[in-house]
Amino acid sequence: MMVSMPRRVRAGLLTSVCLYAGFYVSGGMALAQAETLDFRQAVEVALKQNPDLLGVQAQMAQARAGIHQAEGARLPKVTVSAGVTRTNDALNAFGTKLSQRQATFNDFGAGQFDPTNPNVLGVEPNSLNYPGSVNNFNTRIQADLPLYTGGKLQGYVQQARAMLLAAQAGDQAARQQIIYHALQAYDGVYTARAFKGVAAKALEAAQSQVKTVDSLFKQGVVIKSDLLSAQVREEDVKLQQDQAANMEAQAMDALHVVLGVPLNQPITLGPEVMVTLPEGDPNEWVGQAMARNPKIQALQHQIAAANGHIEVARADRYPQIGAMARFDTNDPNPGFESHSYTVGAQLNWTVFDGGVTQNAVDQAVAKRMELQAKLQSEQNQLGMQVQDSYRKAVEAANQVKVRELAVKQAEEAARIVTKRYADGVGTLVEVQGAQAQLDKARADLIKARQQVNMQRAALRLALGDLTLDATQPVKPLVQTAAAQPPEADAVGKP
Repeated sequence: MMVSMPRRVRAGLLTSVCLYAGFYVSGGMALAQAETLDFRQAVEVALKQNPDLLGVQAQMAQARAGIHQAEGARLPKVTVSAGVTRTNDALNAFGTKLSQRQATFNDFGAGQFDPTNPNVLGVEPNSLNYPGSVNNFNTRIQADLPLYTGGKLQGYVQQARAMLLAAQAGDQAARQQIIYHALQAYDGVYTARAFKGVAAKALEAAQSQVKTVDSLFKQGVVIKSDLLSAQVREEDVKLQQDQAANMEAQAMDALHVVLGVPLNQPITLGPEVMVTLPEGDPNEWVGQAMARNPKIQALQHQIAAANGHIEVARADRYPQIGAMARFDTNDPNPGFESHSYTVGAQLNWTVFDGGVTQNAVDQAVAKRMELQAKLQSEQNQLGMQVQDSYRKAVEAANQVKVRELAVKQAEEAARIVTKRYADGVGTLVEVQGAQAQLDKARADLIKARQQVNMQRAALRLALGDLTLDATQPVKPLVQTAAAQPPEADAVGKP
């Protein structure tokens, strides 16, 4: 009996659909009718419209803006203002006249001053206490410059620059993840087609078996139950062939979703691709992964940003010194007649705030400790991932060799058992058992080949160098060990 598609392979293809269903849109990039799309082109299409990548690019834009904002805070802040007021408040009215350079002795009540009056100093001047309404048109230009902030501005700049580097590392990580999932979908189509080929060969063998048993039954060599059993197997293999066809359709749907193109858009795939093993000494790969993996780099830059946050929080412990320069005009009518300027410097130092600053520093330090712990955990997992992926890649490569031999052995066994049955010295159970072993051997070979590709890709992803240069097209073979026609077709004659 034919072995159906391995559950892990089917699950992987369905997972691809789930991973990318969130960003599939019917209005995605349209491809030419039945255009041939090789793996490099498929990745380029996916990179252009992947929402995760667009989100990372937005984070980089935010970080760049944060750098400019932090650096701009070091420069003078210049403000321009203009306003008009009308008041009869005694203090403001007199002050406004002074600002306008128009104060007179009469504004002090000089007209009410009588030196002959012994109580003249107790007289309340009406013009000073009850002035008329005064209009004022004010124009002001003011520049403020921070001279010393206790390291706050430097901390903001450090934090913003580190966040930009973290976003850039995240962009690189996102791109490599897209390549990995595009490979998973692209290779999944070829894997599904290989299983479909196995199903087709199994159906050929089942149909040949029915012909053989039917001929032997007509000759009176076998009983009718053998013929019925062969016919049941043929129908069962047809069902499994339908499953293989559905698997190919699911794999192609997954590829459409990865690319972000409509499901009804026809795509003709280019050549199959193979991921190459990284160069260098495997014993040094863990150290290389720690240095080059973009996720690790992103965490390291986030820790640097946390250091900047600590500096910002600590700055409130120190004095803040700034300089100011101001130019004013004040006129009763619109104009710029009465000029004045003000320059100065100011020191502000919070000597007690109830522990607010210290708690802010403690909070920032705790955040850095959290990131450091996360980095340590990620590094531990990354080291394990590198070693595990390498071991599995080597194991899968060895399995390919073993599976190829197993296919040859199963083909020979099926040929011999089928011939024995045709000669009347074997049983149909033996024939079907041998064919089932051949089907399983072919399916296992396909699975092993797919595992070689995906484990190498996982290894390169961990090392931080899963790029298009890590893949190369595979020349199609006329016949492979997993797709050769079964010997039963040649010996199915009575």
